[in-house]
Amino acid sequence: MKSVMYMLLLMVLGTACSTATQETVTIQELNKQFISAWNTKEADKIIGFLADDVQFVQGSSHWQGKSEVSNKWVRATLPTLDDLKIYAMSSGSDNQTAYEAGTFAVEVLPANSDEPKGIGEGNFMLLWKKGADNTWKLSYAQLEDLPVRTGTNVVPARHMQ
Repeated sequence: MKSVMYMLLLMVLGTACSTATQETVTIQELNKQFISAWNTKEADKIIGFLADDVQFVQGSSHWQGKSEVSNKWVRATLPTLDDLKIYAMSSGSDNQTAYEAGTFAVEVLPANSDEPKGIGEGNFMLLWKKGADNTWKLSYAQLEDLPVRTGTNVVPARHMQ
């Protein structure tokens, strides 16, 4: 009987230890922090989320590496956008990866102040990976844009939530 009790105790302890090492991330929280940094135009914070080997795909553009993605996506795009919103359609995570996919909407700022703002919309997919230092980094981002709509009566398309 004692050996059965010891076995049960070892099984419980083993299960507790394996659960602690298999902790998953809340993808919604990662993306909330990332989108918040976009909307407050904190380029350094955004770049801090990027993995060294990050890849970014948008239309025919494909950039890879933290330096190239930082310069051609983050720094080039950040000043031209306001009020980025994402609407998740699919998400998942385990102890090493997390993804979220859905649609986005963003205000596109005009090149000249006398022009109207536009509305940019499309699909997105963000893939995060847990690094050796246990921090989560954006590893892959893909955007599929619709043409920007402009005009004074622009109303963003409805998004499923």
